[in-house]
Amino acid sequence: MKKTALALIIAAFSMGAFAADHNHAHLSKIGDNGGKNATKATIEYNNEFAKILNFKDVRAFENNNRGLIAEFDQATGDIIRNSFNFINADVANADNAPDSVNPSLWRQAVLNQAATGLYEVVPGKVYQVRGADLASISFIRSDNGWIVYDVLLTKEAAAQSLKFFQENVPEAGELPIVAMIYSHSHADHFGGSRAIKEAFPNVKVYGSKNITKEIVDENVLAGNAMSRRAAYQYGATLNRHEHGIVDAALSKGLSKGEITYVQPDYELNHKEEIETLVIDGLEMKFMDASGTEAESEMVTYIPSINALWAGELTYQGMHNVYTLRGAKVRDALKWSKKINEMLVTWGAKTEVLFASHSAPIWGTEEIGAYLKMQRDAYGFTHNQTLRLANNGYVMQDLGDKIYEVMPTSIQQSWHTNGYHGSYSHNSRAVYNMYLGYFDMNPANLNPLPIKAESAKFVEYMGGSKLVLEKAHADYAKGEYRFVATALNKVIQVEPNNAEARKLLADTYEQLGYQAESAGWRNTYLTGAQELRVGTLPGNPKTASADILAEMTIENLLDFMAVRVDSVKAQHTPFTLNVVLPDTKEVFFVEMSNGNLSNIKVDKTLVADATLYINRSDVTKTILKQTTLKALFASKKAGLEGSQDVLNKLLSALVEFDETFEIVPRPEKGQEVDAELYH
Repeated sequence: MKKTALALIIAAFSMGAFAADHNHAHLSKIGDNGGKNATKATIEYNNEFAKILNFKDVRAFENNNRGLIAEFDQATGDIIRNSFNFINADVANADNAPDSVNPSLWRQAVLNQAATGLYEVVPGKVYQVRGADLASISFIRSDNGWIVYDVLLTKEAAAQSLKFFQENVPEAGELPIVAMIYSHSHADHFGGSRAIKEAFPNVKVYGSKNITKEIVDENVLAGNAMSRRAAYQYGATLNRHEHGIVDAALSKGLSKGEITYVQPDYELNHKEEIETLVIDGLEMKFMDASGTEAESEMVTYIPSINALWAGELTYQGMHNVYTLRGAKVRDALKWSKKINEMLVTWGAKTEVLFASHSAPIWGTEEIGAYLKMQRDAYGFTHNQTLRLANNGYVMQDLGDKIYEVMPTSIQQSWHTNGYHGSYSHNSRAVYNMYLGYFDMNPANLNPLPIKAESAKFVEYMGGSKLVLEKAHADYAKGEYRFVATALNKVIQVEPNNAEARKLLADTYEQLGYQAESAGWRNTYLTGAQELRVGTLPGNPKTASADILAEMTIENLLDFMAVRVDSVKAQHTPFTLNVVLPDTKEVFFVEMSNGNLSNIKVDKTLVADATLYINRSDVTKTILKQTTLKALFASKKAGLEGSQDVLNKLLSALVEFDETFEIVPRPEKGQEVDAELYH
């Protein structure tokens, strides 16, 4: 009994506890089209939108095409790019969007599709494989081999990209990878690390300040919710088609496979703002940028080649100040200031800027203009949001108002468009960061729960039949935003109302077709799909053994506390010491008032029971290198005191629903327009 209970506790530690800024969504082909055609109103909307876009500016395509050494072979292209072959990557196709795709997003999709192989960034010194994953992998020549900077999302993508690089780089392809660097704490920049480590066991690994802590901390507690939401943001179950997913904003999409993590041998400490290291003979200056796009992040200047690595502080588009999958709001002002610091510190001497996403930029003047525009886009979002807020505008108004005050120069610049993070949701994020969700209107202080509010809304409107009559009329006029609001109330109250379900799904679909943001498009289209046929297979996987193994015991206990059902636990109080002999750590755990708390202590306290287990054995158990049964058989773990403690804990733990409802799903037999999703 003791062994079984303890095994379940450790298993509880390792449940899906990690979700990165870019989850490895398993994108699948669903149906032939996966959606209906664009309506007349959507076609007119997209045509009008196209009129404000500067299609004559093709500089990003020119930079993307520069330095191509080798186009992908079949195996490398199959990782991501080839499944988007319905998109012609020619620049001439950039202003030829299908009716069902916002013309600005289509242009970004064409640009990202044009990334197709190994590129020379600095002759003989810097190369990139672009288009094989959400991020790019960069190879920098050092005295005795290569330094690899950011290593993609999955082990499989990194292994194939490394092979492609070695086979096609003009010279020195036989030399080893001597160092591996992670620019920041998001998974598409470290997830392929195990492939590099296995190929070159002696590689030395470097990471940004506190990267390991931030990786295991960032998304643990809300990991299940984030993962489910990420399925919407990244279109995890949508087909790759002009009616489905067309782009992931930062690149074409995300590779499939295993996210891994090799812990750095050295994490930058940045006792000063800029830390200089010489790595295999190459001087590199690392500037701390933590708290901008990621909680742990850095940018790098390489003096010998006048090259600036911008990490993910810049790319060909506006990034997320708030990411739709859910995360802490990022500091747009700090982000703007850090880009400005890069510009002032190195801008005058930088001859090439390259980064984790998008093509490099060459020439000091062009780099300076690019950095200024990127700086000002985040500064504008921060400053104008607060200017408007200080004049009484509230969160719900800001999504539209921010566009009304946008300078023409920012609007006309392709590389500040809202493909990943829209100005609409970013401005609302800034408001929330400073002022919270409440707009101070008493009517919004304590609204009814969603279903109860929906019932009263439909009642006040005269019933669902009348709401549907009005909704059909507004849908015909292309007034989709309020149709979505009204019909969502109806479907909350009457989930089996097929007419409402059909029309709401059609409405979400048209809003998706109009969206410039890839995340908005995918969210609308996934909502339409789940309204019609329910949740399809393909949700992201959240747990990575390499990452879970780096979690502290405090992390694990905090995560376990989130899984406690307080109603059950209020009747089963207990105290427990957790002793880790190999690290000489002791934690005191208490269940009281339905809450599980933990604190690190100097020595064991009076408790109902004491659990002894080495920290190294917790890691081995998570990695499935051993079992608790084996640990207890060898007396490497043990329990003293009341075994009821374990039973009390286990009885209070709940399993998360990995496919919880986001939109009201149809009951079996109540699906609508199912023929769209074979």
